[in-house]
Amino acid sequence: MLDFVGPAEVFQEANQRVDGYEIVMLSSDGADVTTSMGVRVGVHAAARDAGDLDTLMIPGSESAPSVYDDPAILEAIRGLAPGARRVASVCSGAFALAATGLLDGRPATTHWKFAPRLAADYPQIDVQPDALFVRDGRIYSSAGVAAGIDLALSLVEEDHGAEVARMIAQLLLVYMKRSGGQSQFSASLRAAPPRTDVARSVAEYVNADPTRPCTIHELAKYANVSTRHLNRVVREELGMSPRDYVHSMRLDFATGYLEDGAPVALAAEQSGYTSVVAFRRAFIARLGVTPSEYQRKFLTTKRVVAV
Repeated sequence: MLDFVGPAEVFQEANQRVDGYEIVMLSSDGADVTTSMGVRVGVHAAARDAGDLDTLMIPGSESAPSVYDDPAILEAIRGLAPGARRVASVCSGAFALAATGLLDGRPATTHWKFAPRLAADYPQIDVQPDALFVRDGRIYSSAGVAAGIDLALSLVEEDHGAEVARMIAQLLLVYMKRSGGQSQFSASLRAAPPRTDVARSVAEYVNADPTRPCTIHELAKYANVSTRHLNRVVREELGMSPRDYVHSMRLDFATGYLEDGAPVALAAEQSGYTSVVAFRRAFIARLGVTPSEYQRKFLTTKRVVAV
Protein backbone atom coordinates (compact mmCIF):
# COMPACT_ATOMS: atom_id res chain seq x y z
CA MET A 1 0.00 0.00 0.00
CA LEU A 2 2.82 2.39 0.80
CA ASP A 3 4.16 1.88 -2.73
CA PHE A 4 1.38 4.06 -4.15
CA VAL A 5 0.16 6.00 -1.11
CA GLY A 6 3.65 7.37 -0.36
CA PRO A 7 4.31 8.85 -3.82
CA ALA A 8 0.68 10.00 -4.12
CA GLU A 9 0.97 11.91 -0.86
CA VAL A 10 4.09 13.67 -2.16
CA PHE A 11 2.20 14.87 -5.23
CA GLN A 12 -0.81 15.84 -3.13
CA GLU A 13 1.38 17.93 -0.82
CA ALA A 14 2.92 19.56 -3.90
CA ASN A 15 -0.55 20.75 -4.87
CA GLN A 16 -0.62 22.90 -1.74
CA ARG A 17 2.31 24.90 -3.14
CA VAL A 18 1.91 24.76 -6.93
CA ASP A 19 -0.76 23.98 -9.50
CA GLY A 20 0.91 20.71 -10.11
CA TYR A 21 -0.79 17.34 -10.24
CA GLU A 22 -4.07 15.54 -10.73
CA ILE A 23 -3.78 12.15 -9.02
CA VAL A 24 -5.63 9.36 -10.81
CA MET A 25 -5.84 5.77 -9.56
CA LEU A 26 -6.31 3.17 -12.28
CA SER A 27 -6.78 -0.57 -12.46
CA SER A 28 -6.68 -2.81 -15.51
CA ASP A 29 -10.48 -3.22 -15.60
CA GLY A 30 -11.75 -0.30 -13.51
CA ALA A 31 -12.59 -2.49 -10.53
CA ASP A 32 -11.46 -1.65 -7.01
CA VAL A 33 -8.20 -3.18 -5.80
CA THR A 34 -7.51 -4.93 -2.50
CA THR A 35 -4.00 -4.39 -1.11
CA SER A 36 -1.86 -7.06 0.50
CA MET A 37 -2.92 -5.79 3.93
CA GLY A 38 -6.59 -6.20 3.03
CA VAL A 39 -7.49 -2.54 2.45
CA ARG A 40 -9.85 -1.98 -0.44
CA VAL A 41 -8.84 0.91 -2.70
CA GLY A 42 -11.27 2.63 -5.03
CA VAL A 43 -10.04 3.60 -8.49
CA HIS A 44 -11.12 6.38 -10.82
CA ALA A 45 -11.21 4.44 -14.07
CA ALA A 46 -10.00 1.52 -16.12
CA ALA A 47 -6.62 1.96 -17.76
CA ARG A 48 -8.18 1.95 -21.25
CA ASP A 49 -10.28 5.00 -20.35
CA ALA A 50 -7.50 7.08 -18.80
CA GLY A 51 -6.16 8.87 -21.86
CA ASP A 52 -2.63 10.26 -21.91
CA LEU A 53 -0.83 10.68 -18.60
CA ASP A 54 2.06 12.91 -17.63
CA THR A 55 3.55 10.39 -15.22
CA LEU A 56 2.68 6.71 -15.02
CA MET A 57 3.70 4.97 -11.77
CA ILE A 58 3.45 1.21 -11.31
CA PRO A 59 3.42 0.10 -7.63
CA GLY A 60 4.86 -3.16 -6.45
CA SER A 61 3.36 -6.30 -4.97
CA GLU A 62 4.49 -8.88 -2.44
CA SER A 63 3.26 -11.44 -4.98
CA ALA A 64 5.83 -10.34 -7.55
CA PRO A 65 6.80 -11.40 -10.05
CA SER A 66 3.86 -13.77 -10.62
CA VAL A 67 1.26 -11.00 -10.26
CA TYR A 68 2.66 -9.38 -13.39
CA ASP A 69 1.97 -12.50 -15.43
CA ASP A 70 -1.61 -11.20 -15.69
CA PRO A 71 -2.11 -10.29 -19.38
CA ALA A 72 -4.64 -7.60 -18.45
CA ILE A 73 -2.09 -5.74 -16.31
CA LEU A 74 0.59 -5.91 -18.97
CA GLU A 75 -1.88 -4.80 -21.65
CA ALA A 76 -2.85 -1.83 -19.48
CA ILE A 77 0.79 -0.78 -19.08
CA ARG A 78 1.48 -1.19 -22.80
CA GLY A 79 -1.49 1.01 -23.53
CA LEU A 80 -0.59 3.76 -21.05
CA ALA A 81 3.21 3.95 -21.31
CA PRO A 82 3.58 5.34 -24.86
CA GLY A 83 1.46 8.41 -24.06
CA ALA A 84 3.19 9.21 -20.76
CA ARG A 85 5.98 11.75 -20.48
CA ARG A 86 7.69 9.49 -17.96
CA VAL A 87 7.12 6.01 -16.57
CA ALA A 88 8.18 4.85 -13.12
CA SER A 89 8.04 1.67 -11.09
CA VAL A 90 8.05 1.34 -7.33
CA CYS A 91 9.57 -1.75 -5.70
CA SER A 92 8.65 -4.95 -7.56
CA GLY A 93 6.69 -2.91 -10.10
CA ALA A 94 9.96 -3.14 -12.00
CA PHE A 95 8.87 -6.64 -13.06
CA ALA A 96 5.90 -5.09 -14.87
CA LEU A 97 8.18 -2.71 -16.76
CA ALA A 98 10.53 -5.59 -17.49
CA ALA A 99 7.77 -7.84 -18.78
CA THR A 100 6.59 -5.15 -21.19
CA GLY A 101 10.11 -4.56 -22.50
CA LEU A 102 10.37 -1.02 -21.12
CA LEU A 103 13.56 -1.85 -19.22
CA ASP A 104 15.35 -3.70 -22.02
CA GLY A 105 18.93 -2.48 -22.29
CA ARG A 106 18.47 -0.06 -19.42
CA PRO A 107 19.80 0.23 -15.86
CA ALA A 108 17.10 -0.35 -13.25
CA THR A 109 16.56 -1.18 -9.61
CA THR A 110 13.99 -2.79 -7.35
CA HIS A 111 13.79 -3.76 -3.69
CA TRP A 112 16.96 -5.64 -2.79
CA LYS A 113 15.06 -8.85 -2.00
CA PHE A 114 13.66 -8.95 -5.55
CA ALA A 115 16.85 -7.85 -7.33
CA PRO A 116 18.40 -11.33 -7.83
CA ARG A 117 15.18 -12.62 -9.41
CA LEU A 118 14.88 -9.58 -11.68
CA ALA A 119 18.46 -10.03 -12.85
CA ALA A 120 17.99 -13.75 -13.43
CA ASP A 121 14.69 -13.43 -15.31
CA TYR A 122 15.75 -10.44 -17.40
CA PRO A 123 19.50 -10.60 -18.16
CA GLN A 124 19.08 -7.79 -20.71
CA ILE A 125 18.49 -5.36 -17.82
CA ASP A 126 21.39 -3.78 -15.94
CA VAL A 127 20.02 -4.41 -12.45
CA GLN A 128 21.52 -2.11 -9.81
CA PRO A 129 20.40 -3.78 -6.56
CA ASP A 130 21.81 -1.21 -4.16
CA ALA A 131 20.39 1.99 -5.68
CA LEU A 132 17.41 3.82 -4.20
CA PHE A 133 16.16 4.81 -7.62
CA VAL A 134 17.48 4.89 -11.16
CA ARG A 135 16.62 7.13 -14.09
CA ASP A 136 17.30 6.29 -17.72
CA GLY A 137 15.72 8.78 -20.06
CA ARG A 138 12.01 8.87 -19.30
CA ILE A 139 12.05 5.53 -17.45
CA TYR A 140 12.49 5.44 -13.66
CA SER A 141 12.61 2.58 -11.18
CA SER A 142 12.87 2.67 -7.40
CA ALA A 143 13.73 0.32 -4.57
CA GLY A 144 10.29 0.43 -3.03
CA VAL A 145 8.44 1.39 0.14
CA ALA A 146 10.10 4.59 1.43
CA ALA A 147 12.26 4.82 -1.71
CA GLY A 148 9.05 5.52 -3.65
CA ILE A 149 8.78 8.72 -1.63
CA ASP A 150 12.40 9.59 -2.50
CA LEU A 151 11.61 9.06 -6.18
CA ALA A 152 8.45 11.16 -6.02
CA LEU A 153 10.31 14.00 -4.31
CA SER A 154 12.90 13.84 -7.08
CA LEU A 155 10.17 14.05 -9.73
CA VAL A 156 8.64 17.08 -8.02
CA GLU A 157 12.08 18.67 -7.86
CA GLU A 158 12.44 18.12 -11.61
CA ASP A 159 9.07 19.75 -12.24
CA HIS A 160 9.00 22.61 -9.74
CA GLY A 161 12.47 23.01 -8.26
CA ALA A 162 14.29 22.09 -5.08
CA GLU A 163 12.50 24.60 -2.85
CA VAL A 164 9.08 23.06 -3.48
CA ALA A 165 10.49 19.58 -2.93
CA ARG A 166 12.09 20.72 0.33
CA MET A 167 8.82 22.12 1.60
CA ILE A 168 7.08 18.82 0.87
CA ALA A 169 9.80 16.90 2.70
CA GLN A 170 9.29 19.16 5.69
CA LEU A 171 5.52 18.66 5.66
CA LEU A 172 5.95 14.89 5.49
CA LEU A 173 8.60 14.96 8.25
CA VAL A 174 11.20 13.29 6.08
CA TYR A 175 14.71 14.39 5.19
CA MET A 176 15.15 15.14 1.54
CA LYS A 177 18.71 13.93 1.32
CA ARG A 178 18.72 10.57 -0.40
CA SER A 179 19.86 10.76 -4.00
CA GLY A 180 19.04 7.93 -6.37
CA GLY A 181 22.55 6.54 -6.23
CA GLN A 182 22.57 6.24 -2.46
CA SER A 183 22.70 2.73 -1.04
CA GLN A 184 19.42 1.09 -0.04
CA PHE A 185 21.02 0.45 3.32
CA SER A 186 24.41 1.03 4.88
CA ALA A 187 26.86 -1.84 4.90
CA SER A 188 26.94 -1.97 8.68
CA LEU A 189 23.21 -2.70 8.74
CA ARG A 190 23.21 -5.58 6.28
CA ALA A 191 23.63 -8.13 9.02
CA ALA A 192 21.59 -8.72 12.13
CA PRO A 193 22.47 -6.56 15.18
CA PRO A 194 25.18 -8.03 17.43
CA ARG A 195 23.82 -10.60 19.87
CA THR A 196 26.87 -11.70 21.83
CA ASP A 197 29.24 -9.80 24.09
CA VAL A 198 32.07 -10.32 21.62
CA ALA A 199 30.29 -8.74 18.67
CA ARG A 200 28.89 -5.94 20.81
CA SER A 201 32.39 -5.21 22.05
CA VAL A 202 33.55 -4.58 18.50
CA ALA A 203 30.75 -2.08 17.93
CA GLU A 204 31.38 -0.36 21.27
CA TYR A 205 35.12 -0.09 20.64
CA VAL A 206 34.71 1.55 17.23
CA ASN A 207 31.83 3.78 18.31
CA ALA A 208 33.82 5.12 21.24
CA ASP A 209 36.60 6.43 19.01
CA PRO A 210 36.75 5.52 15.30
CA THR A 211 40.09 7.30 14.90
CA ARG A 212 42.09 4.97 17.14
CA PRO A 213 43.72 1.77 15.85
CA CYS A 214 41.01 -0.80 15.21
CA THR A 215 43.12 -3.73 14.12
CA ILE A 216 41.84 -7.22 14.81
CA HIS A 217 44.46 -7.52 17.55
CA GLU A 218 43.20 -4.36 19.28
CA LEU A 219 39.61 -5.52 18.97
CA ALA A 220 40.41 -8.99 20.29
CA LYS A 221 42.29 -7.51 23.23
CA TYR A 222 39.32 -5.28 24.08
CA ALA A 223 36.87 -8.19 23.84
CA ASN A 224 39.26 -10.42 25.80
CA VAL A 225 39.21 -13.21 23.20
CA SER A 226 41.62 -14.62 20.64
CA THR A 227 41.78 -13.08 17.18
CA ARG A 228 40.58 -16.36 15.69
CA HIS A 229 37.54 -16.47 17.97
CA LEU A 230 36.77 -12.81 17.27
CA ASN A 231 36.95 -13.33 13.52
CA ARG A 232 34.64 -16.34 13.66
CA VAL A 233 32.01 -14.72 15.87
CA VAL A 234 31.87 -11.46 13.92
CA ARG A 235 31.62 -13.27 10.59
CA GLU A 236 28.83 -15.51 11.88
CA GLU A 237 26.82 -12.68 13.41
CA LEU A 238 27.46 -9.72 11.13
CA GLY A 239 28.16 -11.41 7.81
CA MET A 240 31.50 -9.68 7.33
CA SER A 241 35.01 -9.68 8.69
CA PRO A 242 35.93 -7.48 11.68
CA ARG A 243 37.98 -5.32 9.32
CA ASP A 244 35.05 -4.79 6.94
CA TYR A 245 32.73 -4.04 9.84
CA VAL A 246 35.12 -1.38 11.14
CA HIS A 247 35.31 0.16 7.66
CA SER A 248 31.52 0.23 7.33
CA MET A 249 31.13 1.96 10.71
CA ARG A 250 33.79 4.51 9.83
CA LEU A 251 32.00 5.26 6.60
CA ASP A 252 28.76 5.79 8.49
CA PHE A 253 30.53 8.26 10.79
CA ALA A 254 32.04 10.08 7.83
CA THR A 255 28.70 10.34 6.06
CA GLY A 256 27.24 11.95 9.16
CA TYR A 257 30.01 14.52 9.24
CA LEU A 258 29.42 15.35 5.57
CA GLU A 259 25.71 15.79 6.18
CA ASP A 260 26.54 18.21 8.98
CA GLY A 261 28.58 20.28 6.53
CA ALA A 262 32.10 19.26 7.58
CA PRO A 263 34.86 19.57 4.95
CA VAL A 264 35.74 16.28 3.27
CA ALA A 265 39.23 16.22 4.80
CA LEU A 266 37.86 16.72 8.30
CA ALA A 267 35.18 14.06 7.82
CA ALA A 268 37.88 11.62 6.76
CA GLU A 269 40.16 12.48 9.67
CA GLN A 270 37.45 12.35 12.34
CA SER A 271 36.26 8.98 11.05
CA GLY A 272 39.64 7.32 11.24
CA TYR A 273 40.73 7.33 7.60
CA THR A 274 44.46 7.58 7.02
CA SER A 275 44.02 9.84 3.99
CA VAL A 276 41.41 11.66 1.95
CA VAL A 277 42.27 9.40 -0.98
CA ALA A 278 41.43 6.27 1.01
CA PHE A 279 38.20 7.85 2.22
CA ARG A 280 37.18 8.90 -1.27
CA ARG A 281 37.85 5.42 -2.65
CA ALA A 282 35.78 3.76 0.08
CA PHE A 283 32.95 6.27 -0.31
CA ILE A 284 32.67 5.78 -4.06
CA ALA A 285 32.72 2.00 -3.61
CA ARG A 286 29.65 2.13 -1.37
CA LEU A 287 27.58 5.06 -2.67
CA GLY A 288 28.71 5.44 -6.25
CA VAL A 289 29.46 9.17 -5.86
CA THR A 290 32.37 11.13 -4.42
CA PRO A 291 32.12 12.61 -0.90
CA SER A 292 31.96 16.11 -2.40
CA GLU A 293 29.16 15.16 -4.79
CA TYR A 294 27.19 13.52 -1.99
CA GLN A 295 27.58 16.54 0.27
CA ARG A 296 26.64 18.96 -2.48
CA LYS A 297 23.47 16.99 -3.23
CA PHE A 298 22.60 16.73 0.43
CA LEU A 299 23.17 20.37 1.27
CA THR A 300 21.14 21.64 -1.70
CA THR A 301 18.10 19.64 -0.60
CA LYS A 302 18.61 19.61 3.15
CA ARG A 303 15.78 20.63 5.44
CA VAL A 304 15.95 20.18 9.18
CA VAL A 305 12.54 19.27 10.58
CA ALA A 306 11.54 20.86 13.91
CA VAL A 307 8.89 19.17 16.04
